[in-house]
Amino acid sequence: MVKQYLSEVQRVTKVSVSVLGSWSNSKQEKEESLSEFLEDLGTIFSHEPWIQISKEGDSKFWSCSTLQKNSNNPKEEEIILVYYDQRKVMLSHLHPPLDTAASTDHKAEDASKLSAIFDTVAKSKILFMTDRYDDGPIKLTHWQSDGVEASIIVELMKQASVPACMLLTFLLSLVSGVCRSRVLKFWPLSFLWSKLSTCEQLGHRLQHLQVISSNKKAQNQTQLMRKANIFVSLLIDVALGMLLMSWLYRKNRIGHLADTLIPVADHVAEELQDLLQWLMGAPAGLKMNRALDQVLGRFFLYHIHLWISYIHLMSPFIEMILWYVGLSACLGLTVALCILSDIIALLTFHIYCFYVYGARLYCLKIYGLSSLWRLFRGKKWNVLRQRVDSCSYDLDQLFIGTLLFTILLFLLPTTALYYLVFTLLRLLVVIVQGLIHLLVDLIDSLPLYSVTLRLCRSYRLAAGVKFRVLEQQDGKPLRLLMQINPLSYGSVVQTYRLPTYSCYPKDSWTSLCKKLFLGELIYPWKHKGEKQD
Repeated sequence: MVKQYLSEVQRVTKVSVSVLGSWSNSKQEKEESLSEFLEDLGTIFSHEPWIQISKEGDSKFWSCSTLQKNSNNPKEEEIILVYYDQRKVMLSHLHPPLDTAASTDHKAEDASKLSAIFDTVAKSKILFMTDRYDDGPIKLTHWQSDGVEASIIVELMKQASVPACMLLTFLLSLVSGVCRSRVLKFWPLSFLWSKLSTCEQLGHRLQHLQVISSNKKAQNQTQLMRKANIFVSLLIDVALGMLLMSWLYRKNRIGHLADTLIPVADHVAEELQDLLQWLMGAPAGLKMNRALDQVLGRFFLYHIHLWISYIHLMSPFIEMILWYVGLSACLGLTVALCILSDIIALLTFHIYCFYVYGARLYCLKIYGLSSLWRLFRGKKWNVLRQRVDSCSYDLDQLFIGTLLFTILLFLLPTTALYYLVFTLLRLLVVIVQGLIHLLVDLIDSLPLYSVTLRLCRSYRLAAGVKFRVLEQQDGKPLRLLMQINPLSYGSVVQTYRLPTYSCYPKDSWTSLCKKLFLGELIYPWKHKGEKQD
């Protein structure tokens, strides 16, 4: 009967099982029938050495002894008893060290042995998933939670989530089909979809919904934790969005915000006009080229006039637009923040235009001066070979080059001043948008479920084990308590951090400074289709 039970356990768990010895839980002296039974087991199962475990009277510890049955000189070996919580080891997931590649072979071998122990214990989980004393439709899976009520709630949620997931999957498939349609691939819609932060965030959240509503079972612990982290992230994001929406629609805050927006836009426009008037004079006592200064100043003043007219034309509809925009907070706080970033981009579009005009003009003069400087040195840029080659110029070419170099050199300070001022304004807007996108990326990528699991049930995320001596006496086995070392919070975030979309330039500081010096444009928009882990 024992062999039949072992074969059934081995068939279910796919773990090789064998009898290593015998044990007795009797606090009294062993009865004669029990001793005979234990001796019979020793003859049926031939395992060397044979282990005998029994209770030590009223003590809470167990005594253990080994016996070499088939040896000529049977003797007891040194014994170490290790106590551990089987449930915690079974539910925990051992994480390998992050610097496994840099570790030695000996450490990797020890880690593999420890991982094998955890895997072996985890394979016996199926024996604890059912309650043999409960034949009802709801199984009290005690291994999942500490209480019976929590187990019932878990099972009810599992049964109720199946039709909800099927309905959600169907709706998401329809939305995905619309998003993949050819209508969105035409130029205006494709441009807006790739540049607006709101569209990118909606597409990102749509992928998250498809992951958590999928009926495919998670293949491993990593996929399971990823689904749980995405679900908790979505739940908290929507909860924060609902709080924001309730705050906006209380006490007519939308109307107050709309009434404040137009005066703020007018004030910004007036400050820009004052700044341009200052640049058209003698800024900081600098001697500017008056003709070019007046042309650039009037050009930018005309754009500001157009922008003020546009703002006042849209002022009757501002409150209605903000009212509908506030409803988008029900989709999540991240969607509301992305809409705020897009609104800032639209309200500061004239600053972006000024930056582009100044950068293009400054870049043209920089590259013109560098080309003419090569002319003085008797060199030229070889486009085909992408290098600087020697070249001989005649007198007329040198004369014209000298005139152009002189003109560009004396006009450069005026252009550089306008470029510097509008670049600083543009960088200020980019910094504000960057802080908003950093907050969005933090909400999207932070593994909240894993961090909460580390806080409440740290044994579920194991980094290793440690041993504590329970009893050490002469003539008795050494008793150790195996405890689980939890994963550090930094390792939890690094291991389970969700992938997110980049929302800022991927340039280094050196490359960024080089672009600013040469007048190349800096695009802080999202890179569509690219993820960062």
